[in-house]
Amino acid sequence: MATHEEASATGQGARVFATTRWSVVLMAGGSTSAGSAAALDKLCGTYWYPLYFFVRRHGLGPHDAEDLIQAFFAFLLAKDVIARADRERGRFRTFLLSSLQNFQANERVRANSQKRGGNHTIVSFDELKAEARYQNEPATNLTPERLFDQKWAASLLEQALQTLRREYVSAGKGPLFEEAHDRLWGGRGDVGYEAMGRKLGMTEGAIKVAVHRLRLRFKECLQDEVAHTVASPAEIDDELRHLLASLSP
Repeated sequence: MATHEEASATGQGARVFATTRWSVVLMAGGSTSAGSAAALDKLCGTYWYPLYFFVRRHGLGPHDAEDLIQAFFAFLLAKDVIARADRERGRFRTFLLSSLQNFQANERVRANSQKRGGNHTIVSFDELKAEARYQNEPATNLTPERLFDQKWAASLLEQALQTLRREYVSAGKGPLFEEAHDRLWGGRGDVGYEAMGRKLGMTEGAIKVAVHRLRLRFKECLQDEVAHTVASPAEIDDELRHLLASLSP
């Protein structure tokens, strides 16, 4: 059962933090329980692109970057690495990046990858799409570390957006989401509320209320996504502020 602190932290209400993915992994420590393995696998599968982007910015070619990431995940999922994670500063973002840097420094990629990609694929990894995505990234003078945080934040935002889209589609409100989602960050959008209301068969006032609710729910989805990547509920808001700040030029 969650404590009162866990249930009420950062305004999350009754949402239970103890079941989020990274907290499950940390609580399991070095064990190989099915729950912790599945939670770690889900986290790795969701947030591999920031790591791919990071090593490409450090000069690795596409094939070597893929080999490194796949071998790293094989190592991470098979070894007792989690037991060494610092529970007091246990953000998955920082843990993952420091673990990758240590792994690369120790040159384990060649030992763990007998052929390209290793003996099996650890995460769903479409190299062509990954590289095409990387090639479309804008030029910048920011450090790979700062860019890693930016891509991590972008991944969190995309996960939250997809969750919200599924909810609205499931509730029969897909058209409302598609018309209003470009206003999630307070933007005015290309179409006014009145015109949007006519298109959706709603009054201007009803559209404004719907957009307000959409923004509130998006914030909750984003907080939930961040919660999956930190070790305690007290870290959610701080991590969210840091990641959103990283998106600034």
